[in-house]
Amino acid sequence: MADTKREIERKFEFTQGGEKQSEAARREVPDLTGTAAIAAVSDRGTVDLDAVYYDTPDQRLAADGLTLRRRTGGADAGWHLKLPVSPGVRDEIGAPLSDTLPPSLAALVRSRVRDTGLEPQVRLLSSRKVSHLLDAGRELLAELSTDTVLAERAGTTAAWTEVEVELADGTDPALLDAVEKTFRKAGLRVCDAPSKLARALAETGAAPPARPAPGPGDGTAGAHVLAYLREQRDTLVALDPAVRRDLPDSVHKMRVAVRRTRSALKTYRKVLDRAATDPLGQELKWLGAELGVDRDQEVLLERIRTRLGELPSTLVLGPVPGRLRTWNADRRTGSRRRALAALDSARHVALLDSLDALLADPPLLKPASRPAESVLPKAVVRDHERLAGRVGHALELPPGHERDLALHEARKAAKRARYAAEAAVPALGKPAKRQAKAVKAVQRLLGDHQDSVVARDALLDLAAQAADAGESAFTWGVLYAREEALAERLESELPAVWAGASAPGLRAALG
Repeated sequence: MADTKREIERKFEFTQGGEKQSEAARREVPDLTGTAAIAAVSDRGTVDLDAVYYDTPDQRLAADGLTLRRRTGGADAGWHLKLPVSPGVRDEIGAPLSDTLPPSLAALVRSRVRDTGLEPQVRLLSSRKVSHLLDAGRELLAELSTDTVLAERAGTTAAWTEVEVELADGTDPALLDAVEKTFRKAGLRVCDAPSKLARALAETGAAPPARPAPGPGDGTAGAHVLAYLREQRDTLVALDPAVRRDLPDSVHKMRVAVRRTRSALKTYRKVLDRAATDPLGQELKWLGAELGVDRDQEVLLERIRTRLGELPSTLVLGPVPGRLRTWNADRRTGSRRRALAALDSARHVALLDSLDALLADPPLLKPASRPAESVLPKAVVRDHERLAGRVGHALELPPGHERDLALHEARKAAKRARYAAEAAVPALGKPAKRQAKAVKAVQRLLGDHQDSVVARDALLDLAAQAADAGESAFTWGVLYAREEALAERLESELPAVWAGASAPGLRAALG
């Protein structure tokens, strides 16, 4: 079983006249007693640590700021995977010591490792002197470690001393600023390298290859679209472990990245050859659908809970909350299993590999070499016109099932039109931003309408289950009626919202 902890720390190194390490090992860490809330420093002894860090031959984990190690010695011997959260903050996920990488950690690096094997990259031998920083009540504020490190890689070695302060759970991060101020006066500064592994790789001549610089490159339409697709690919890869850990909103964010990628391939079909992108689009559609089962259930549950909370207690008859929990548990178990199965599949690995191949050798068409300002506006306008056709068709239909279906199709077109405008913002600026904002209002209204349609189907199912169990179905009927009234109101508001989003000046400003 893997254990997770949030690691908030800051690493320091000794300096002397601008030169590192000349006497670092002979210098003492200053006494931190009296710094901020630190009332005492308790010596906890010295421990020897032996850690082997693993990565792919091309160092994909290190390039993304991840570290994977097998360490012996100390109280937390075992396997550790560290995932970056923000500067100085990482989630450390540990698993018991074993000869091979535990499956729980292997799954979390799968989107990066894929079918490439992991190999030992660096061995770090550390002598760690540990102290506890305590407050006036003898409660732990942080752990202070002074590490004398020897890095070994392919016959090359490097040595240094670094000081690390890691906060205990619940400690105010401002403590690190106070410690840094004290350390600076004593000749220590914050380390340039974000981790021991990064420093070891750099000092043994094995730093990971530089990532492509973000941005539209040479300003052509092709460079702009590829930069956008690269950003979405990176998001898909980075969110994979978050979805596996069931972190809040992770499925939604991954699904949005899937949609943005798929939409961009369609929107910019004059830039990238559809013969190459259409098969990729189909695979993205598959992944979005697999993720959607879990996300849709999450959204649906929250909607019904919210509506239920709005009812007066006099209208809640029978074991309504319990019925809702049982219904959700049955559906959520299957939906989450399906999402994880998709991420574990060879098909998902092939999809990520196909995205990489597309970006490495893009099937650019002739318009790709033109300035982005001359190509992108036409694509954005084309998607807006597609949306206009679907909205117009839906408004011509009488209320009922057929209109609901048409409004759902309009919603999908609104998402694509919005994504098209948002993708063009780096090249087109404020006009594209205003266009995206206007279309987003339409998307939100249509999204609320579609959620109401789905909720009504779920409420019918809940009412039937309640009736079969001999419970009152009254409350589910009340919620159904409220959703039906909401949908009618949204449909009546659509013409005005659409008028604002379809103002000719918005598209004219795109150029």
